Amino acid sequence: MALDIVILAAGQGTRMVSDLPKVLHTLAGKPLLGHVIDAAAALSPRSLSVVIGHGAERVRELMGACGANWVMQERQLGTGHAVQQALPALGRDGVTLILYGDVPLVRESTLRELVAMAGKGPLALLTVELADPTGYGRVLRNQLGRVAAIVEHKDATAEQREVREVNSGIMAVPNAHLHAWLARLENSNAQREYYLTDIIAMAAQSGVGVEPLQAADEHEVAGVNNREQLAVLERAFQQRRARELLLAGVTLRDPARFDLRGRLRHGRDVSIDINVIIEGEVELGNGVSIGANCVLRNARVGDGASIQPNSVIEDSDIGPGCSVGPFARLRPGTRMAEGAKIGNFVETKKASIGARSKISHLSYVGDALLGEDVNVGAGTITCNYDGVNKFQTTIRDGAFIGSNTALVAPVEVGRNATVGAGSVVTSAVPDEALAVARGKQRNVEGWKRPQKKS
Repeated sequence: MALDIVILAAGQGTRMVSDLPKVLHTLAGKPLLGHVIDAAAALSPRSLSVVIGHGAERVRELMGACGANWVMQERQLGTGHAVQQALPALGRDGVTLILYGDVPLVRESTLRELVAMAGKGPLALLTVELADPTGYGRVLRNQLGRVAAIVEHKDATAEQREVREVNSGIMAVPNAHLHAWLARLENSNAQREYYLTDIIAMAAQSGVGVEPLQAADEHEVAGVNNREQLAVLERAFQQRRARELLLAGVTLRDPARFDLRGRLRHGRDVSIDINVIIEGEVELGNGVSIGANCVLRNARVGDGASIQPNSVIEDSDIGPGCSVGPFARLRPGTRMAEGAKIGNFVETKKASIGARSKISHLSYVGDALLGEDVNVGAGTITCNYDGVNKFQTTIRDGAFIGSNTALVAPVEVGRNATVGAGSVVTSAVPDEALAVARGKQRNVEGWKRPQKKS
């Protein structure tokens, strides 16, 4: 069955109190519209049209790579009018699925079921029951319990407003009827708009019928109109992802204090403490432990590695059995081989750290190549930048770098060499050698400290 999808994303979202178009506000690190497009693309539609209006250029600029057909709605005259703008892209056969760019949590499985229902002939409508349906269009049923019409809240009578089953706005419609029904829409209502929901009554009256499908929960069909609602859906999304991870065998010390803003692949027996944020593409091997308050962004962590609390890891590759932190920052390009250690208050950038090598504390290592079994003392700095260009520091296997050393790149420290504490190294250190590059100590006997004048 051919499937066309239309996503309505033209609204301004004035209640967001923002210069940013509503559909570009993010949930779990991704624009609201991005979530909807992902769900739509998973259905492999024949065509995907996104109706845009307010902030259209910004929407296209940010979301242009999705491959959608962008449709302009110059004047926002209602949902029915919006779908009318996309009509040229819709076939005469098959089904059209209508989604909303500010309803980000609808499940792919729900949409598949809805489309399958419409494929059998009726208009398929996604509904939900709410404890407080204020503001939503009510689903009106006839004496036989069949859907007869949708009435918007502003147009509903007091009796109709008592109905708790509401329209989500999401529907799947046979294309053979959609073209004709959209042509018959009128704007004789309180808002003077062309309501898409009016085709529900047309379907019921014409004998096509309306088949309702109730959503699994209200969050699945909830829209975002203000920042409070966005925050509610953020937590609902995170709870959904946390539950998936728990059922897959991941230990989350507190599922309510975990944020996944990307994709997480994991092995067995992974443990994640509170307030951990996962962004981008992250892979955790078997037996990985992540301490509290860590941020991992586009990172791979090997089997048995331990990330101690309050560490930030970005675009880095951490090998098996490694230890990082606490309070470490691994910037892009950091690579740690098996058993390496980066300790507290250490920052690395574009650094390759060999097996079992250690940078235990209070150091900056950037643009560096460290061999195996290297020991870097506290306070060590690779001076990699001259104000214009970056240069590399190379430290060979088994070298020992004393505390408070400055390695002025480009420079190389040889295999099993030792650098004395407090040195400023500006030239190569041979294998097995000791380098001491510091001023000679001089003691002044009987020296008196300066005194303040009264």
